[in-house]
Amino acid sequence: MSHTISDLLLRNLHDVFGEIDPVRRRAAIDEIFHEDAVFYDPNNGVFRGRDEIDRIAGVIKATHPDFQYQPLSPPEETGDGGRVHWVSGSPGKPPAYAGTDFMIVRDGRIAALYLFFDELP
Repeated sequence: MSHTISDLLLRNLHDVFGEIDPVRRRAAIDEIFHEDAVFYDPNNGVFRGRDEIDRIAGVIKATHPDFQYQPLSPPEETGDGGRVHWVSGSPGKPPAYAGTDFMIVRDGRIAALYLFFDELP
């Protein structure tokens, strides 16, 4: 199944890194990531393939299970890439941190995902 870049950016936020249920998270990863996808995390390193992306997404979510990701503006697309600026935190409280996801898409699936942490707005 092919997805738009904007859809992939939002699904990655909510259905992968925002998902607490490991079965639903893995199903989303299998659907939207290429088998050989790479995730670049400035704090934790480089993760290659769906299994490693699934593992690190679970580790990250476990550190703050109640946090939710909220885009600050609609995703932007150009060529085969896109980005979305977001904040994350507990519902009803000020955001705890902010970031930007940038991705490269190949054939309607995520080929590479780059995480950048930003200053809170």
